[in-house]
Amino acid sequence: MKETIIPIFYACDDAFVKYTVVSMYSLIQNASKANKYVLHILHTEISDEMKSVVNKLADDRFEIRFVDVTPYLKSISDKLPLRDYYSKTTYYRLFIAEMFPEYTKAVYIDSDTVIRGDISKVYLTDIKDAYLGACHEQAMVQSEVYGTYVEKVVGVSRYNFFNAGLMLINCEQFRLHFVLDKFIDYLHYYNFVVTQDEDYLNLICKDHVYWLDQRWNTEVFGELPYPVEQAEMIHYIMSNKPWHYEDCLHGNYFWEYAEQTEVYEQLLAVRENYTDEEKQRDAKSGENLLALAVSETEREDNFINRINRDKRAKDRVEILYKIEQYEKDGRFDEDVEADPPGRVLMPDEIEYVRKTKAEKLKTKFAFKMAHKFVDDLIVEKKLIIKEIKGLENFSRMNSGAVITCNHFNAFDSFAIQLAYEAAQQPQRSFWRVIREGNYTSFPGFYGFLMRHCNTLPLSSNVDTMKKFFSAIDELIENGDYVLFYPEQSMWWNYRKPKPLKRGAFLCAARSGAPVLPCFITMQDSDVTGEDGFYVQEYTIHISEPIYPKQGLTHRQQAEYMMKRNYELWKEIYETVYHIPLSYTTETNKEQLKGFVEGV
Repeated sequence: MKETIIPIFYACDDAFVKYTVVSMYSLIQNASKANKYVLHILHTEISDEMKSVVNKLADDRFEIRFVDVTPYLKSISDKLPLRDYYSKTTYYRLFIAEMFPEYTKAVYIDSDTVIRGDISKVYLTDIKDAYLGACHEQAMVQSEVYGTYVEKVVGVSRYNFFNAGLMLINCEQFRLHFVLDKFIDYLHYYNFVVTQDEDYLNLICKDHVYWLDQRWNTEVFGELPYPVEQAEMIHYIMSNKPWHYEDCLHGNYFWEYAEQTEVYEQLLAVRENYTDEEKQRDAKSGENLLALAVSETEREDNFINRINRDKRAKDRVEILYKIEQYEKDGRFDEDVEADPPGRVLMPDEIEYVRKTKAEKLKTKFAFKMAHKFVDDLIVEKKLIIKEIKGLENFSRMNSGAVITCNHFNAFDSFAIQLAYEAAQQPQRSFWRVIREGNYTSFPGFYGFLMRHCNTLPLSSNVDTMKKFFSAIDELIENGDYVLFYPEQSMWWNYRKPKPLKRGAFLCAARSGAPVLPCFITMQDSDVTGEDGFYVQEYTIHISEPIYPKQGLTHRQQAEYMMKRNYELWKEIYETVYHIPLSYTTETNKEQLKGFVEGV
């Protein structure tokens, strides 16, 4: 059996390499000896004396290589802006994938760490096509100032911002998606000054991070969600350095390893000679970093504001602001985009199910046109479906059903249509409920599709709605599927599930039919749309069907299925995005609280 060789990377200079020694020693003590490890130290200048100290850690399982990055930096110097990025050792981690084409993946570790777990477990984690594996940055999660900064300046949720002190780098994905080139482009465009290269990495890798167990990057910051004894790696971030402060939190774990290394006396001397003036400077530095985060957030030309101004379509930006305001106001069931002026759909204008021969021909033609349209969208990467999960849940139903889906894009019904087709249910037809105005007043090609692709328009006319409900009953009884949007509104690229309306579930309850909850999650693709925003990659999650409970009234059954539907959507949202579901709603708080707590 071929031996597994695990590449590990550190980056440091001659002044910091003594701390690297402690981290490497702790790693070696706890790593599985079933593998072979190649430990690389990226640097521009480390003394022969310190190289000799480091090399004493090597043995037949752990090879140590010093890699001077100076030649590589010179080779790309024409691409780098005239700033000091090349002198910041933490930036070297961005070069790993390009400098070492022989590696498909590699582990990067900061030097201000001690590793208490088996590092091979990180390396052997299958992170699929994620750009990297990492842990959540606790400074962003636990500090309102830093959390607001990354959301308003970098454009990444505080709950999805990773700490780059330990990364499992998917080198193939870094190369495939030109991560280094993107980094250099962003260097020219904007200077992130708070967490610097970590900001750039989070921006580039947004939505392409595999979340490792948080114990693998236990930061000395704020509260821990688990006992420190469970930490696989302890990370002494910011000014929390045990070699500077005798009372450094969890510093005992550092000294446990340090005292067994050749640099122990050096480290004690550093601590003993660390002056009050330097400690005051640390405190001031922490205050300055917070102030810097605030000032960057408030800058009129910060990164997100500049992107909004320079690259993104003004109407899309305005929609995002409108969504933000609607959420605060609790106006979840209102559309944020104006539909064409509509007119009332009268009962004599439509036969929902019993169509004439001419209508059936139009439907057949409309579906042919729609499929070509969707195929073109996929080829042009305007519609990207990354994965469909839970297709087997279609076959678990032996009757007609109500399908529910979150509503965030005019194309999302096409995504569900494709899922239905992938489930291979030819004996059942697929129908979708649409707004009244989309049927009566939508112009041109889209209007033709709206009127003829098995659509079921709502109406503000009572008699038309009687025909609508009768058609729903008939279709479900025939074994067909009907797609509803129980949120009632469409909010562009809005990722949260919104509170649901009861109508779809009443239709299911009255017909004794199951509800099949579908929820689409999104992540940024590499493709920039015409509006300047990244095209979203969709993952369609199809949950198990929800059946009406016997012995309840139709209204009670609808209430039960609605709450269970929301509960499943919430679970998917929190699992995929690693974010607790919450809303910024400032008005109607009690009503919203009652709905959310009810699930």
